[in-house]
Amino acid sequence: MMAAITAAWEGGEVTLLEGGERVGKKLLSTGNGKCNLGNLRLGPEDYCGADREWLGECLSQFGTRDAILFFRKIGLLIKDRNGYLYPAAEQAAVVLDVLRTELRASRVELVTGCKVESVCPTGGKNAKTGFEVRAGSQSFHFDRVVLACGSKAAPKTGSDGSGYRIAEAMGHRIVPVVPALVQLRCEESCLKEVAGVRADAQVNVLSRENGEKLYGERGELQLVDYGISGIPVFQLSRRVNYLLREQGGHPKVEISVNLMPDYDDEEFERLCALRTLLLTDRTVEEFFAGILNKKLMYLFIKLAGLKRETPVAKADEAKMAKVYRLCRDWRLWVTGSNSFDNAQVCAGGVDTGEVGRNMESLVVPGLYFAGEILDVDGRCGGYNLHWAWCSGYLAGKNAAGNAECEEVHRV
Repeated sequence: MMAAITAAWEGGEVTLLEGGERVGKKLLSTGNGKCNLGNLRLGPEDYCGADREWLGECLSQFGTRDAILFFRKIGLLIKDRNGYLYPAAEQAAVVLDVLRTELRASRVELVTGCKVESVCPTGGKNAKTGFEVRAGSQSFHFDRVVLACGSKAAPKTGSDGSGYRIAEAMGHRIVPVVPALVQLRCEESCLKEVAGVRADAQVNVLSRENGEKLYGERGELQLVDYGISGIPVFQLSRRVNYLLREQGGHPKVEISVNLMPDYDDEEFERLCALRTLLLTDRTVEEFFAGILNKKLMYLFIKLAGLKRETPVAKADEAKMAKVYRLCRDWRLWVTGSNSFDNAQVCAGGVDTGEVGRNMESLVVPGLYFAGEILDVDGRCGGYNLHWAWCSGYLAGKNAAGNAECEEVHRV
């Protein structure tokens, strides 16, 4: 939609082919229905996949302020929540409404229920005579094409990965695609005992070779019966999925969870010593009460091999120490993630090394890309939607500006 609107504003004659019954369905599920459409603190470091310099140049051409001005221009009021941008109405449906309205106002021809199967240059590699776009029994001819089919995330909304096949058939390399911003599945059955618990935590991905920290994120951890979820897990999921993909046989990645991230080693040792001094007349359950969520403490006592009713004076010191250790270094083995159905975005896609900073293909002149079909994925917080606006703007603007005959096609 962004590419089509921008191309029309540039004077292009634009047709938008939509595989579903209505354009923009996927937008309705963003931000839990509230549509976190951008972020005031945004830079290339908030993204993975593409080269940082390439990303920086793209974002510099259409930053957060540009996105705000664009939406104001088409009638959307935006509110700032600690740097996170939302529509003032806090409804994704409102964002979709103004985009659809602008498509009509800009005289973009919208063809729905039109699933594109192939895009073929009609003038050889130089594409001087344009493209033939095929969708079932229908055939279209255009001077320029913007491919914006999304990824494989949430395929029920229309992003089924078909864009990758179209791009690959035209000679583009596809970086292996994995779910990102998604829940992780663990092998520990004990997670069923703490399902539903939420807690502030530092979550670290550990090296298989030496156990050292590879990546880490902090935020609200959510424990589910099959594994772990929450923002820090989502942020790490793309890296974990690539690590799992690199392993053969039965892949596993070790995670360390620190449920007391505000304490450094020295502070934690003082805390343990003080509790031992003051609470020696308690049972094990009473001794560890008040540190973390009750379900978590019960689980850690059990994992340490202790019984809750045992008096602290009679408890094994090594086992007591293990309970403390679990509070700050609970190890879990990740065996996979939830599927593309549950993923908010995907990592991987069209190799950006084959795409210019104007979103034009370096392999097939006249072909442009926008959005998640490219190997660009951002953190939670409005970054992925901003990439949609940014890349859509650049693709639409340059496709219309470079067209010999001002006719642009967005698939």
